[in-house]
Amino acid sequence: MTHPQRILIVEDDPTLLRGLSDNFQTAGFAVSTATDGMSGLAQVLAEPPALLLLDIMLPHLNGFDLCRRVRKAGLEIPILMLTAKGQEEDIVRGLELGADDYMTKPFGIKELLARVQRLLRPRGRQSSEVIAFGDSQFNREARTLDRSGQTTSLTAKEFQLLEFFLSHPHRALTRSNILDAVWGRSLIVSTRSVDRCVATLRAKLERDPSHPEFIHTIRDVGYRFELP
Repeated sequence: MTHPQRILIVEDDPTLLRGLSDNFQTAGFAVSTATDGMSGLAQVLAEPPALLLLDIMLPHLNGFDLCRRVRKAGLEIPILMLTAKGQEEDIVRGLELGADDYMTKPFGIKELLARVQRLLRPRGRQSSEVIAFGDSQFNREARTLDRSGQTTSLTAKEFQLLEFFLSHPHRALTRSNILDAVWGRSLIVSTRSVDRCVATLRAKLERDPSHPEFIHTIRDVGYRFELP
């Protein structure tokens, strides 16, 4: 008999906390809760959950600092942040501190549950030289992309970008995250380089680049690579 995965919800709004807890328990999760950042951090460090659902505005220790301390402790658990609508700077800051994804309030519980389920899929990087997704096959060794039997060569940056996306599926990635991973900390490139490379990769990867199936734009934030 397998034990249910445990989610820790750190939220100081009692009504929202009760609603989230009830919905996740109904969905088959074990749920722990905390109403302030310090007690939430203590729970994470004492017994890391499968996933941390984290509000930003918390008493005693805010969500940013909690996220930073969790990552500083070396814990790689998925972190999903709850943010106020329209606070793009908060979203970017949270993702750059180590959060994996976010939801803006108010949000639909079905979408939240779906995001959590995706984040809880195995995080390990595929070791195979060939990764299949959709009608495509990505060959690390040959640095090629095959779509429906047709081979498309990738530039060095397109290869690195796609490899990074495939290593972090279903996660919101800021342009700065992508820049650091693909270009390093070079001063001669900007976030526009990310957008240009995404555009050329979409042209090779997507059936309809104007309506992407895999590389989704997150307005004012960055991108998310979704696997079917």
